Amino acid sequence: MASLAERTGLPVSFAMLQNELNADSWREALQVVDRVNGQGGRMHPQIAARPFGMMIGWDGYHFFQKRPTFIALAEKLSSEDLRRELAKPEVKALILSEEDSAPDASKQFDSIGTFLLSMLDKMYSMGDTPDYEPGPQQLVANMAQAAGVDVVSFAYDLLNKDGGRSFLMLPFFNYVGGTQDAIYEMLKHPATISGLSDGGAHVRMICDASIPTYVLSHWARDRHRGPKLTIEEAVKVQTLDTAKVMGFDDRGQLTVGKKADINIIDMEHLALGFPHAEDDLPAGGRRLLQTATGYVATIVNGVVTRRHGVDTGARPGRLVRSR
Repeated sequence: MASLAERTGLPVSFAMLQNELNADSWREALQVVDRVNGQGGRMHPQIAARPFGMMIGWDGYHFFQKRPTFIALAEKLSSEDLRRELAKPEVKALILSEEDSAPDASKQFDSIGTFLLSMLDKMYSMGDTPDYEPGPQQLVANMAQAAGVDVVSFAYDLLNKDGGRSFLMLPFFNYVGGTQDAIYEMLKHPATISGLSDGGAHVRMICDASIPTYVLSHWARDRHRGPKLTIEEAVKVQTLDTAKVMGFDDRGQLTVGKKADINIIDMEHLALGFPHAEDDLPAGGRRLLQTATGYVATIVNGVVTRRHGVDTGARPGRLVRSR
């Protein structure tokens, strides 16, 4: 990628994530970025602004999806009725006593439950409001130990919270040591932009399209376990900076003559809801969604397209190309 940026002079963007095997490899990558950009290149890492992993819940992938009792119930019950049934103590006892059925090789992630059980010591409860920077006291294994109960049984009960709509968080990247400090450093680098959310992949596993709201609510307002971004930085890293990288010089800032693409936000009340499942894909497939409140209006080309989170029906947007 460095060679490509040097030879073409075109912007080169790539995913940058912190991983547990080499927790500082992102620093080495930024050194390459600094060298190339210092020589006239244009390398721009995309940063996931919160831990990157998967959500575990009854409505997604979970530990018990191959237990015979769960399979039998899921085949005949609606999601709502299934959640009620799973909350019954006798159903829990039966599921916990069972071995997994043989996995179906034709179904993606069909045997993931075994893997998830092995990761309970790295899995977090997200609390009563979605917390993407939980402390060690929210590790499922630590919570079970403090309560003096078996960790698998405890994890089952956590899935039953909020009427069975609860999710646990298993971070794979960007959470080494249980902190988002590395993300902060990455976002502060002048060459990076906020990106890498789930534009349609693994929709039963992750729900990161809400990251733009998270950058504002967490990084510019709510973070308490380390330094924050200023509101100006949180806006710029996902507006002007992104527009420049993509070659759109006609937008990204409030300036006379620029595109009037604007979000009017009530920062005091800006908030994310919990991820939830909807069976609304074209073939009836399931995906995880996450709502946000606090957006007073969204304006595209000077026309209000959403007001207080409600679609106005206006469609002023057009396909645009940078060159």
